[in-house]
Amino acid sequence: MASEKHNAPVASDSSDSDVEVVQGTINEKKLLRTLDLRLLPAVSVLYLLSFLDRSNVANARIEGLTDDLHMTGNQYLTGLTLYFIGYVLFEIPCNIILKRTTPKFWLPTLTLVWGVVATLMGVTQNREGFFAVRFFLGVAESGLFPGVVYYLSMWYKRNERQYRISLFFSCASLAGAFGGILAWGIAHMRNVGGYAGWRWIFILEISWLSKEERAFVRARLKADSDATNDEKFSWAEVRVAAKDIKIWLYALAFHTMSLPLYTLSLFLPTIIRDMGYSSAQSQLLTIPPYAVATIFTIFWAILSERYARRALFILTTSTVAIIGYIILLANTDPKARPGVSYVGTFFAAIGIYPSVALILCWPAINVSGQTKRATANAMQISIGNLGAVLGTQLYRANSGPRYVLGHSFALGYSCLNLVVVGALLVVLKKENKEKERILLEKPDTRGFHDTVEDLAMGDRHPRWKFQA
Repeated sequence: MASEKHNAPVASDSSDSDVEVVQGTINEKKLLRTLDLRLLPAVSVLYLLSFLDRSNVANARIEGLTDDLHMTGNQYLTGLTLYFIGYVLFEIPCNIILKRTTPKFWLPTLTLVWGVVATLMGVTQNREGFFAVRFFLGVAESGLFPGVVYYLSMWYKRNERQYRISLFFSCASLAGAFGGILAWGIAHMRNVGGYAGWRWIFILEISWLSKEERAFVRARLKADSDATNDEKFSWAEVRVAAKDIKIWLYALAFHTMSLPLYTLSLFLPTIIRDMGYSSAQSQLLTIPPYAVATIFTIFWAILSERYARRALFILTTSTVAIIGYIILLANTDPKARPGVSYVGTFFAAIGIYPSVALILCWPAINVSGQTKRATANAMQISIGNLGAVLGTQLYRANSGPRYVLGHSFALGYSCLNLVVVGALLVVLKKENKEKERILLEKPDTRGFHDTVEDLAMGDRHPRWKFQA
């Protein structure tokens, strides 16, 4: 099949100065499997650990964390909020540093710092220590997700990124499914494994590819996006990103789903416990909704990538989340009818996690060049997580077991997501039509061999089509 093997000259590899053009036969599917096996397990495990460290506090709460640290319910919520304040404040600076250095330096550095801070949680003795650790954990973890999304965009073609990034993100729901067990195991592993293992797992050199394979990777990316361009960091491109309405809409799309995402991951054990279950039962009952959400996240990503459609799939899954919160709110007595509310948590999880995965990948597919994309990824996460800051204050102890305020906000935000994604769909289609008009008026531009020939234009180039 043509998609499996390519017999063609491939571009020069700057890391192999003695090779200008490499001729050979490359099995593209085999090469992609090699990339997947080398890149995805490492970053996925790290995101799994990262999400556990930010959300396993929900499991710890119902096991007595607030009592041991002598905190009130509101003080516990303050600790959750401080995490996201640190996270939001340092998103954009972290991705700027990533672009000005290299992923193999910056991402392991973040991982090392976050590992140290996370371990300090185990020796925290009071609420002040809890507040400090949560804030600095947010700072340390702020650059991981947008940094990895940017990093993966430098390895895969545009139509290959959704599935890979969704696999990576699915570790968030996987962390929820196995949070209690994994958190216990990781707490013991930290004292045994040391931080060097976390650091070096991210040092992803490409010595495992041959010269011919490295050259082929560059050639296939050069024909698809800006990944092979030697683009230097530019403050001008940061400003371009800040002025692009589409990037603000990407950010708002995540903002409207981050509140449901984090309220579910941080409060689901408490919500289930207040249906009348014991703490041990609540821990176990969190597993099925997250497990099903993980499966749907991957399945939905495959469909979205196959049909090269984003908005339609996001609108569908957001609607599923809306149904979930309607069920939760409609049940006026969760303790008398716990099964009804429990079904609602399934709908919420199945709707939220696939939506977020699709939304977070959207700018990685559509934004070019490199500095603008790195900035867009960071802006999306930073602005998006402001929703999480609000969400941490909504599920107060005195509002259980119905949690009308929290569920209502999650429902409203999910509905608002439909509006934002719909608006983004309209903008992307409008700009694509304008690009088509330009190409018809200036047919000589069809002679370009690369998707983006002029780096100064980036995704404004008429041959760069947005995936809507």
